[in-house]
Amino acid sequence: MNIVSIEKLSKSYGMKHLFSNVSFGIDENDKIGLIGVNGTGKSTFLKVIAGLEEADDGKVMIGNTIEVQYLAQNPPFNPSDTVLDQVFQGYSPIMKLLREYEQVLLAAEDNPKDQGLQKQLIALSQQMDGMNGWQLESEAKSILTKLGIMDFTAKVGTLSGGQRKRIALASSLIHPADLLILDEPTNHIDNDTVAWLEEYLHKRKGALLMITHDRYFLDRVVNRIIELDKGNLYSYTGNYSLFLELKMQREADQEASENKRQNLLRNELAWMRRGAKARTTKQKARIERFEKLSDEKVDLSQDRVEITAGASRLGRKIIEIDNVCKSFGERAVIQNFSYIVLRNDRMGIVGPNGSGKSTLLNLVTQKINSDSGVIEIGQTVKIGYFSQENTEMNEELRVIEYIKEEANFIPSADGGMITASQMLERFLFSPEMQWTPIRKLSGGEKRRLYLLRILMGSPNVLLLDEPTNDLDIQTLTILEDYLDDFPGAVIAVSHDRYFLDRVVEKVFAFEKDGTIRQYVGGYSDYQSTLALENDEEKQNQGKETSSEQQSERPKERSRKFTFKEQKEYEEIDDVIASVEKEIQIVSNRINTSGSNFTLLQELTELQQQLEKKLADLFDRWTYLNELAEEIENHK
Repeated sequence: MNIVSIEKLSKSYGMKHLFSNVSFGIDENDKIGLIGVNGTGKSTFLKVIAGLEEADDGKVMIGNTIEVQYLAQNPPFNPSDTVLDQVFQGYSPIMKLLREYEQVLLAAEDNPKDQGLQKQLIALSQQMDGMNGWQLESEAKSILTKLGIMDFTAKVGTLSGGQRKRIALASSLIHPADLLILDEPTNHIDNDTVAWLEEYLHKRKGALLMITHDRYFLDRVVNRIIELDKGNLYSYTGNYSLFLELKMQREADQEASENKRQNLLRNELAWMRRGAKARTTKQKARIERFEKLSDEKVDLSQDRVEITAGASRLGRKIIEIDNVCKSFGERAVIQNFSYIVLRNDRMGIVGPNGSGKSTLLNLVTQKINSDSGVIEIGQTVKIGYFSQENTEMNEELRVIEYIKEEANFIPSADGGMITASQMLERFLFSPEMQWTPIRKLSGGEKRRLYLLRILMGSPNVLLLDEPTNDLDIQTLTILEDYLDDFPGAVIAVSHDRYFLDRVVEKVFAFEKDGTIRQYVGGYSDYQSTLALENDEEKQNQGKETSSEQQSERPKERSRKFTFKEQKEYEEIDDVIASVEKEIQIVSNRINTSGSNFTLLQELTELQQQLEKKLADLFDRWTYLNELAEEIENHK
């Protein structure tokens, strides 16, 4: 069922044209990813659909009973609110009740002898019973915990920007909604939390519309991609991998169509130049055809960020970290860490939020000092530090002035020189945009500009702290290609699993006690190693438990079936055959499901469950048959 219809939507800001005559619908089961280059108007598009901004033309039609919940990229907050006050925002009766209950509960805990508060708490508890408020409260606290927020009474004003974003995300997830709209939900959350959110949204009932640069997230959650490109909107059925194939086909078709138009135009132009006279109806029609062909030009230029790898000479000694420790108060974030950075290292740093990942980069750049240990930097090392916050950006400067503060030229890989203006054009800043004040840029455009300034310094060691935050997928793809050829070391803190798999060759994982463990390979290799270690640990625990049970068990086992075992023994062959038949049916459905991504995922999960069930049945079959044989031998 179609729950939202968008008809001929257009929006501009001054001379900047974002999108024009956009029309599409959202179905109740759609999980849609919106992608496009930074500055194309993705966030504005979401705000228009959510009713927070007016379109210049067109309309958004939402059913009267349809509830829409929106998460902004930078959500507003009240500094004096507690975490739960912020989560239970809204004017629905249940949200008002939850806020009031939490406030009275907090007051009653501070004043346990206040009889008035106790009576009020009892009355509110009865209302919570009637409105099923306990389940919503429990779900909110569970989601907050999953998102790394443990203190529900903390004042929001005392928390970091990342923590506030996660609180706003929790609020969006618990509010009942037919359409959930999320703007960059994976920013500011760690890898494990991204994986949890991925699973949560995959299972969630209702429509979803979101902007995200996380390509694994798009692959595993969405069943439809819409792309904003040069003011137009293109829709593709399927996940991100299928979108890449379909987009390539669309662009090939467009190019073929444009080539055909150009050939026709050349023929018509030759005819016009021979002195066409508009005397007959046929000649008039041909002139009109020529004019129409001239107006139908398709823009085939690709907005691609081209980055040339150029860097300063790097000597033998890069960065040597020897037995470094760092604590904040009583909490140790880095314990006895040692490592020698190599010339072409590609290091990924992962760990929970607040574990010390950014602290390590700040120690390397000497923004902060270690408690003990030594960090030595080679004399030829020139560090480019792309931090999470580009707070030092003077937004009153024009774009080109900001870049020229760093350098007027950058050496190219072939030994030539590229001007600041040329580099800006390669970063999708047109000559007109280069004279725009930075304050007028979108958040993603500012991040792209900040990245360019770092690279204009020709560093030979790159430190990247969450480089994927607010950068569009196209820029990320080109950055990844650039890092392939970068003649120096790269150390990246990132929660983007795709980026880590694509770029890094070693993963350094922060653990709870401040130790940092090294793993070979990308993020998926790291996860596989962890899974193997966990399996081995479970097996060892199982062996210990089995050994203990064996020592407690009488040496002579009763050599007869129990009533339940006898029944199982008689029926287990038929049960196994039934499960094998189910697996075959599911397998056949998978083979005929084509590109229905949602159905494929559901069937794959069902197949995995059935295969596990079959493996358990075979284990049980082995045990029962061995027992039957033993009983037979002891008769």
